[in-house]
Amino acid sequence: MEETVRYSYRLRPGAKAVRALESEWHRCRYLWNEAVQQQKSGRRPTFAKLGKLLTEARSRNGWLREGAQVPQQQTLRTYAQSLEHSFTVKGRGRPTFRERRNTLPTLEYTSRGFSLRDGRLCVAKGIVVPVVWSRELPSEPTSVRVHRDSLGHWYASFVVRRDTTPVPAVDVDSGIGIDWGVSVTATTTNSRFDLPYLGHRKRCSAELGRAQRTMARRHSGMRGPQSKGYQRARRNAAKLQKKAARQARHDARVWAKGVVDSHHLIAVEDFRPKFLARSNMARKAADAAIGASKRELIERAVRAGRRVVLVQPAYTTMTCSSCFARAKQRLGLAERVFLCQQCGFRDCRDRNAARVILAVAERGHTRVDDVRHVHSSFGSDVCAV
Repeated sequence: MEETVRYSYRLRPGAKAVRALESEWHRCRYLWNEAVQQQKSGRRPTFAKLGKLLTEARSRNGWLREGAQVPQQQTLRTYAQSLEHSFTVKGRGRPTFRERRNTLPTLEYTSRGFSLRDGRLCVAKGIVVPVVWSRELPSEPTSVRVHRDSLGHWYASFVVRRDTTPVPAVDVDSGIGIDWGVSVTATTTNSRFDLPYLGHRKRCSAELGRAQRTMARRHSGMRGPQSKGYQRARRNAAKLQKKAARQARHDARVWAKGVVDSHHLIAVEDFRPKFLARSNMARKAADAAIGASKRELIERAVRAGRRVVLVQPAYTTMTCSSCFARAKQRLGLAERVFLCQQCGFRDCRDRNAARVILAVAERGHTRVDDVRHVHSSFGSDVCAV
């Protein structure tokens, strides 16, 4: 059995190749903004309509004809898919303008727009870029995405097919509940699978603070291009931030693999960490990278064929995992121990919430309110649906 995945590699383009790639990006960005303007004028452009407009624009505009047609078509296809997705998914925003200063270059090529020759990536219009082959491709790539990060490094992400890696066989009844937090990034029903808060950004905060103060000193105070010294200081600060982000991503991948390999049912709290950005825990929450860890766990579990259930976080902290009685008052953040007034059950607040999340998922529900509790004639609490 095969699966479609992406393999990313570092690129080493020369000055000429960088100028050519950036020129291609400016053309694609221009087309994206034109498509957004079509949407703002009251129309709903589809890819078929945008394709016709691209043909007309290339016939009139020589600047567009100088660029390759494949990345321009892919840009409009991506825009059409993003626009359609915004109409079908509630809360999804519409595509917006891409500004020159605040948008990083991204180019997509299908199989007819690129090739691999002598270990180099050759894209349309004769752009040749050396590739740092850190590992072999499992198959011939069907498409490639060329993009630049905030440090100015270029990467190529190839879409390939590979054989699925068999996951260990586990008991069908094995399950785990996961509750997200800040002091401990992920608290599970089994303490062996907890993801502790490692604080990679916190450890480099002093060095990052020095780099940011250097940026502030070298900023001219005016808009427009800054000095080379400011650009160097900005690049050093970005390197530190990216290093911490990579460490957090690596830890999340190792942890997610251990959880997926050992459990068939994975009940995950559907936690949205956006509100933490407006609290006094914003810095620590960003360092914990809850959203990235959650996304990595879900994607890996789906690829492995595990059963994943997203449980709404409402009342999971206030509900007893032993008798499912709900507390009458909300627990403050300072209260780290849950004590049930009905049955006397006592446990760590987050551990109790993880057990509640697992119990809700095992009963085929996604929220605590969907489970009805009845009291048996023998005096024990029974959870029934």
